[in-house]
Formats: sequence, C-alpha cells, structure tokens
Amino acid sequence: MSVRSLGAAASGIETMQTDLDTIGNDIANSETDGFKSGTAEFEDVLTEQLQPAGAAVGTTVASTNPTSIGAGDQVSAISTNFSEGPVTQTGVSTDVAIEGNGFLVVSQNGQTVYTRNGDLQIDSNGNLATPSGGLVLGWTAGQPTTSAPVPLSIIPGSTEPPAQTANINLGGNLADGSTNPVTVTTTVYDALGDAVPVDLTFTPTGAANTWSLQGTVAGAASPLWAAPQTIVFGNNGQLASVNGAPVGATATSLAIANLPSNYTWSGGGVKLDLPAPGSQNAITQFASDQTLAVTSQDGHAAGTLDSYSIGSDGTITGSYSNGTSQSLGTIALAQFANPSGLDDIGNTDYVPTTASGTPQLGAPGTGGLGTLQGGAVEGSNVDLATELTDLIEAQTAYQANTKVVDSSSTALESLVQMS
Repeated sequence: MSVRSLGAAASGIETMQTDLDTIGNDIANSETDGFKSGTAEFEDVLTEQLQPAGAAVGTTVASTNPTSIGAGDQVSAISTNFSEGPVTQTGVSTDVAIEGNGFLVVSQNGQTVYTRNGDLQIDSNGNLATPSGGLVLGWTAGQPTTSAPVPLSIIPGSTEPPAQTANINLGGNLADGSTNPVTVTTTVYDALGDAVPVDLTFTPTGAANTWSLQGTVAGAASPLWAAPQTIVFGNNGQLASVNGAPVGATATSLAIANLPSNYTWSGGGVKLDLPAPGSQNAITQFASDQTLAVTSQDGHAAGTLDSYSIGSDGTITGSYSNGTSQSLGTIALAQFANPSGLDDIGNTDYVPTTASGTPQLGAPGTGGLGTLQGGAVEGSNVDLATELTDLIEAQTAYQANTKVVDSSSTALESLVQMS
C-alpha cells in the first residue's frame, strides 16, 4: 500500500511541477507582446483493479461493484489560450495588432512560422521583420492574394519614378452670357517628371452658346491645337457638341496635338477629358458663378518615400514627397481549423501540426480573418490575478504530495523495523 502511494505521490509532484512551470512561464511573459497563456491539463493514469465486479447469486449473494485504485496522474496536455490580448497604441508605423482571428505569416530561417506578435520593424535590408529577424510575408502591389506570399519591404527614402500625365479632367460652370475669356491653369508632367504649366482658355465666339478652346504653354512655339476647339452648349446649359460632333453619355476626350517640343513625351500623349452631360463635375453653362476648373489629373514628378501606414485591410500605403501615395503591398494573415493544435516553438511563434490543420491564407478582413490596426500592438493575454490564484493551488497540491511521500516513507520504515 505504501509503495503504491509513493508512486502516486511522486507522479503528483511531477505534474504539479509542470503546472508550476507553466504558470511561471505565463507570469514571466505577462508583458510579452502577442504572448498566449498556457494551462497544464491532467489525467489519471491506469488504475489497478483490486477486485472485479461480482454478479448476484440468487437471493443469497448480492452483486458487488469492482474495486480499483489509481496510480497517480500525468500531464495530458498544455493547452494554449488564444483569446485576444489588450491592444495598446504605440504610434509606430510598423506596429500592427490583429483584431479578430488570424496570425501573421513569417519566414524564419527558411521555415514558415505564425505569430500574433505585431511588434514589427524594418531591418537593414528594408524588409518588414519581427524582433527575432523573421520576414513578414504578404503580397506586393498588384500581386494577387491567391499567389504565394513573399517578404514585404519598406524602404524610406526610396524613389518613386515620375509618371507622364495622360488625362486632364475639366469640370464646373462657364457663366452664361459672359463676354470675357475664361482661363484655367494647371500643371502637367512629362515623361521625365518635368512640370509643364498649361493654360486652357475658353473664349466666347459671339455665336449663341458657343466657345472656342485653346491651350498654351509658356515658351512653346505653338498652341496645343493648330486650330481652336469649338465647344457648344444646348439651351439646357449642358454640353451639346465638341467640334461639331454631338456628345453622348460618355466623356469626350480631346487629344492634345501639339505637345511642346522642349519637353520629353512618351507614347500615348495627353488627353483633355470633358465629362458627359449630367455627370458629376460636368461642364455646364448656367447663369451662375464661374467655377470652371481642372477637377483631376494624373501624372507626377519623381518623389521619395517620406512615410507609410498600415490599413485595416493590411495594405501598406507609402506617402511620397511629390504628394502622391501608393500601395507598397498587403500583409497576409493565416487561420487554422484548430489553433490549439499549433506547436509553440518560442519567440511567440507557432508551427502547424496534423492537429491544427493546414493554414488558410488571405488578406485581412476576408474569409473570416480579422483586421489589422496600424500603430498598435496586441499585448499578452496573461491574467495575473488568475495566474496567482492557480499558483497558490499548484503550490498547495505540490506540498500535499510531499506530505504523502513523507507519510508513506514513515509507514515503510515501520514495516522494515517490524521485520
């Protein structure tokens, strides 16, 4: 009996030590970003049957229940609690907190691992990386999210090449009855990013509802068109025809024929777009204020990356010194059918197992994945009050098992002395 109790108590000491180790690790990581607490779970070991069950014999012998005694316990699992931790605003552009389901996908020493730790940084090569040097994976701008993710990079000071202006959009009102020319000034860009000042002048012709349009560039040898363009409005104040051709339900584009030769131009040229009648920002001729203006245009000079931000959909948006912004890529998230089946390999990193299932990748906010909060991190989900309570219980159970060892040892010693 004493030998059996010694084995049971020894197993209890071992399992309680594992429980204490687990609690101690949780408490130690109570301030570790993205850390998920663990809980030791136990089960009893194979019991020894002292007496089997007995069947009743007539009315003279009643049935008897089986008698068995346990041999202690063992650790069945250390489960991970994947509930969300508190989110803290850091203001650091590279930091991300996952709100909802999902893990960041990281390449660490050739192995793909998964983490909730969004305390990210930019390494010496411009890669978006974890504190332990893992490369954060996602999709570069224009890359489909169905393709394999690749390391993402953010290089402050990197150059965005210039883009030639292809379209200039006009909109607003030309005051009805005006007898004075109306000039709209804008700046377009050539293929090298040089700024080209353009004046677009509407001049009343004297004919009803009719204007001529001509464009000029300071220093250029000729205007933008060899002959002025003719713009006619209907009696309803809406654009009716351009150069004698009736306008339809789509925008009318006027190709600029004479781009100034002292600038560099690529194929495709530059077009002036006049919105369709009745559309937003359509050109009108009403008896109201003069509001004609360039509503939008593309093209820009070269610029350098000044800053960047991470959106809720995982898009990394770069802002450039030329006033433009563009996507630098999208951070990937992964989810698992059974996150509790992931294997914890340290550094708040996990790898899949047969129990977790294979990772399902996607952009944040799609397919049941959570979203990202830029400039923030998810803290540890360790509840210190619960851990300290569990610590007291584990310590008490540990001490109780040592008492059993002492008592069993005393009983065995007495038996030896009797013999």
